[in-house]
Amino acid sequence: MKALLGLATRSAWNRRGTLALVVFSIALSTLLLLSFERMRNDIRESFSQSVSGTDLIVGARTGAVQLMLYAVFHVGGATNNIRMSSLQAIAKHRAVDWVVPISLGDSHHGRPVLGTTPEFFTRFLYGERQALVLAQGRAFRGDLDDLYGAVIGAEVAQSLGYQLGQHITLSHGAGAIPGAEHADKPFTIVGILAPTGTPVDRTVHVSLEAIEAIHLDWGGGAPIPGLKIAPEQARKFDLAPKQVTAALIGLKNRVAVFAVQRAVADYGDEALMAVLPGVALDELWDVVGIGERALLGMSAMVALVSLAGLVAVVLAGLNERRRELAVLRAVGAGPRHVLWLLAGEGALVTLLGALIGSLLAVLLIVAAGPWIQGRFGIALKLSAPTAAQWSVLASIMAAGLLASLVPGWRAYRLSLADGLSPRT
Repeated sequence: MKALLGLATRSAWNRRGTLALVVFSIALSTLLLLSFERMRNDIRESFSQSVSGTDLIVGARTGAVQLMLYAVFHVGGATNNIRMSSLQAIAKHRAVDWVVPISLGDSHHGRPVLGTTPEFFTRFLYGERQALVLAQGRAFRGDLDDLYGAVIGAEVAQSLGYQLGQHITLSHGAGAIPGAEHADKPFTIVGILAPTGTPVDRTVHVSLEAIEAIHLDWGGGAPIPGLKIAPEQARKFDLAPKQVTAALIGLKNRVAVFAVQRAVADYGDEALMAVLPGVALDELWDVVGIGERALLGMSAMVALVSLAGLVAVVLAGLNERRRELAVLRAVGAGPRHVLWLLAGEGALVTLLGALIGSLLAVLLIVAAGPWIQGRFGIALKLSAPTAAQWSVLASIMAAGLLASLVPGWRAYRLSLADGLSPRT
């Protein structure tokens, strides 16, 4: 067997120009399959670890997935705001431990702006119940003296080059409309959060009172003509928020989660709903599961095409190698040896392609990981191959070996006289 592998290696090297294209196609298919599997796992992990320690998310009545997307991942928008009086009533429920309101809608250079209370930095947990950590500075206090203090995520600081004490301005809405900026009320960066691998990294955090202050002279999504309220003058107004986008709720005992959820749904003064983050994430994966399977199927088709190319190349070369194989037969190689010789060549080509594809997948994660995390908030990390990735590699190798048996069987059936006799 060792001699056959050596012979197969030298035979493949003599035809390296043609087989290099097959190796490249197998490497590409391996890259696609492994990269997709890694991204699928890391995306699921990033999504599932984006919030923990929060028992319920409350918002205006809409779909559970939509509420989860805009409240936690800051994707999309709310159908309606909810009244603070409603949250105060919910906070009085005997099973509720804490309530952290959040207000969304503004942005800063494409990054979402989150209005909340200082309690957000102690109550919001991610991953395995990890708390937010300030890498620099402090959290805003939420009082009038610290009205224009902002705490930014790690990605915001890194990508925009921000430092403590720097002044920034917020934009109304997504910031796509020229002039829709709150330039008259700049904020000062008082804190920078440590990286979390969650949407928090891409978020600018300010107080709810600050959100009210920058909108005092706005109405209907545009500045009110003739009305200009200076930053210092805004402190004289009642800045207590009347409405917010959603709220994060923690319970004294998780056993009461369904009772509180039902109480929120039955709240009479306003149409509200409460969702369990884990249940909403499961629904989200059900929605995107079709797309996952479609992408996986496309990657598998690329792999099949690559292996079909391997079969075609080896079969096409059989006619040129008839004498070579016949000579091997003449010097004592049996049909079984010829079969395993060609199967060994195909296995070596498949193995080389799989190894190159695996290396490319690692390089892709190293090169594109920071950009993907900065752009989409999804942390791609290098780690030992998962069971699913080992299964992908094993499937590629098994498929390559099976594909190699096709030309091997064809050569097995060729007679010695057929190879040595000249063909006219």
